[in-house]
Amino acid sequence: MAAPHKNKTFATLLALLFGGIGLHRFYLHGISDRWGWLHLSTLALSGIAVGLWPEQVLLLTAAPLVASILAGIIMALVLGLTPDEKWDQTRNPQSGKQSHSGGWLAVVLVLTTGIGAIALIAVLARALDLLFTGGAYG
Repeated sequence: MAAPHKNKTFATLLALLFGGIGLHRFYLHGISDRWGWLHLSTLALSGIAVGLWPEQVLLLTAAPLVASILAGIIMALVLGLTPDEKWDQTRNPQSGKQSHSGGWLAVVLVLTTGIGAIALIAVLARALDLLFTGGAYG
C-alpha cells in the first residue's frame, strides 16, 4: 500500500502561516512529533507569561511564540527550497508519486521572504528600541 504523498507547496504554506504553532510539523511527521508539540507549547507559554506579567513589554512576555514564528518562517524557506527529487526521497519514499513544484511554490516563497524580512526587522527594531531607549518609541 502506498503512503500518502506529502505536498511540498502545502507544507511550505503551512510553515509560513502556522509554523509558529507547528502545523507543518504535524503535517509532515504526524501528531506524535515532539518538535511540533514544542512549537505549540510556545503559544500556551506566551499566553501564561502575558497573563502573569501584563505590565511587561509584550515582546518579552511573548518571546517564545515570537521565536517559534520566526523559526517557522525559516522552515518554510528550507522546505520550499528543497529540490523535488530530495523532497520525494525524504518525505515521499513510499508514495509512488513524484513532486512537481510549480508557480504556486514560487509565490509562497516570495511571500515567505517578504513576510520573514518584515517580521525580523520589526522584532529587531522593537528589541533595539527597548534596549537603547527603554521603549521610548512605543
